[in-house]
Amino acid sequence: RDPRHISHGSMRRSCLAEAPLARAARPPPPHPIPRRSFGDMKLKELHALMQGVAPFKKAKVELEQYPTGAHLASQMLFMIDNSFDELDGRLVVDLGCGTGMLSIGASLLGAAHVIGVDVDGAALETAAENVAEFGDCGGDDGNGLPIDFVMADVTALLGGSGDHCSGGVPRGLRGCVDTVLMNPPFGTKKKGVDMEFLAAAFQISRGVVYSLHKSSTRSHIQRLAERQLRAASAEVLAELRYDLPATMKFHKHKSVDIEVDLWRFEVPRAAAGDDGADGFEA
Repeated sequence: RDPRHISHGSMRRSCLAEAPLARAARPPPPHPIPRRSFGDMKLKELHALMQGVAPFKKAKVELEQYPTGAHLASQMLFMIDNSFDELDGRLVVDLGCGTGMLSIGASLLGAAHVIGVDVDGAALETAAENVAEFGDCGGDDGNGLPIDFVMADVTALLGGSGDHCSGGVPRGLRGCVDTVLMNPPFGTKKKGVDMEFLAAAFQISRGVVYSLHKSSTRSHIQRLAERQLRAASAEVLAELRYDLPATMKFHKHKSVDIEVDLWRFEVPRAAAGDDGADGFEA
């Protein structure tokens, strides 16, 4: 098996012909979750299900691997689903997916297929284990949640190799994705990486991008989205609190409360999938 690919569920081959992913065997979960109708999922139910998603086993500081908690993730996804209906039946990509929190939540809310992309193989192994815990709750086909994971450097989508590049993301993704979700690194270790993630998201989406960013960067992101990425729209949907737990040795407090914005960007149709962001400046 190609070590870059960890697969679950069926694949939409029309969009990913360049990245055939072999199905991986999954052990039966200890507590199978019953199949359900996605349309009536309540926020409390979604939050309860997502609390079972395991975080990083050993977070890497250079990748800013801070876990997206179930509370924040469920609020974000529930708002997207209820206010805009841009998850159900859609092809969704989770950039910098980590252990799969947003990927799993989007799938629980009815996404037709979810692809999680991350540069860290260990995180993707945990993500695959998390998906397996949900058993056959994905629907009547018995195949589980329709999620696949691809090991690749998100910044490689911009045409560069990147410090952590591991083969890149299939070019077939560009302009093929309905909805992009992400909680990118904030850029404390690698300046501008949050903007690189955003530019990459614009390259692969043909519809919308939802992303979490520090509220303190709001004006900068607004300028980047409108002037360089030519966003059809860029709107802060909500101001949220990111309860950042102490996961690194140098953390002095049990947790830190960070103000973050939930952004919704509409990708310009003429630019979806083109290389217009290759030369952007963060």
